[in-house]
Amino acid sequence: MRSPELLLPDARAAVRDAAASDPAAAVTATPMPWDRHLRAAALASVAMAVPERVVTNEAVAAGAGVTEQWILHRTGVHERRHVSEGERLQDLAAAAGRQALAEAGVLPEDLDLVLVATLAADELTPNCAPLVAYDLGAVRAGAMDVSAACTGFLSALSLATAQVEGGRADNVLVIGADVLSRFTDKTDRGTAALFADGAGAALVTASDDGRGRIGHIVLHSDGSGAPSIRAGHDDQVIRMQGHDTFKAAVLRMSEATMEATRLAGLELDDIGLFVYHQANARILAAVRERLALDPERVINSIDRYGNTSAATLPIALVDARERGMLEPGMNVLLSAFGAGFTWGAGVIEWAA
Repeated sequence: MRSPELLLPDARAAVRDAAASDPAAAVTATPMPWDRHLRAAALASVAMAVPERVVTNEAVAAGAGVTEQWILHRTGVHERRHVSEGERLQDLAAAAGRQALAEAGVLPEDLDLVLVATLAADELTPNCAPLVAYDLGAVRAGAMDVSAACTGFLSALSLATAQVEGGRADNVLVIGADVLSRFTDKTDRGTAALFADGAGAALVTASDDGRGRIGHIVLHSDGSGAPSIRAGHDDQVIRMQGHDTFKAAVLRMSEATMEATRLAGLELDDIGLFVYHQANARILAAVRERLALDPERVINSIDRYGNTSAATLPIALVDARERGMLEPGMNVLLSAFGAGFTWGAGVIEWAA
């Protein structure tokens, strides 16, 4: 962590000098730390980790009382990954985080903060983040979970960006990880076909030259939509009103796309790749059509990984990179929508 002494030596000296002759003048002698120019925060790496166990549409269809064709038509999912008995969310999150650190060439002990976006921590307490930080060897890092459902990774990325921009941290590891199979009714065709398990991670660091900069991330919420996606403490099963969720997701991600693009001083044509929360292939198609986007500029990873909640954005970024859809300097829009309702979007410059 950077201390105020390191960040503002000249400013602190000015305060001391002013206070020596006139204590009252020290208050106005220099701007406060939050008035200083923000440094750039950048995405230094992305990585993913998914369970080895592949669950086919055939297996899901048998339990949900539908056909494989019904699943494909309604969700766009061909297969998804589920954890096996004894496999922990902590393990998936740590695996993704470890890869992100290795890719960026940053040591765990150099991390200032570990953020894990999840709604599926292995225990009620402790939270997942301190366990992941311990597994990684991040002995100096603070750690906390971020809970915003499927918008969790984007929310955590916003927090990490602010920490780095403000000089309070130099290296922040952001992980989105969920194991929704634990909270899925296998007989509910509306959720059993969609939900999956996985983790994705990104390292946010300071950028001296501004390359890979993370732009402003807009975040919104509307608690009136809470009944549309719920899981209670009693049965711990996710119940979703598909039609209401579909309409809200399409509207809100479309709106957030336009807002984030405008704040970045860009047009939709300036965005090289649109990375949306992989909730449902029909939602992706509806957003694409609403904004008149070229299909080749919208990543679709739900066919192989399903809806992994907070993990979908980093998983989709890794998938896009592996498929050659990302180029250095490309503007990439990230957008997500989740229970709550929560949603948001932001533009980054790809450099990872």
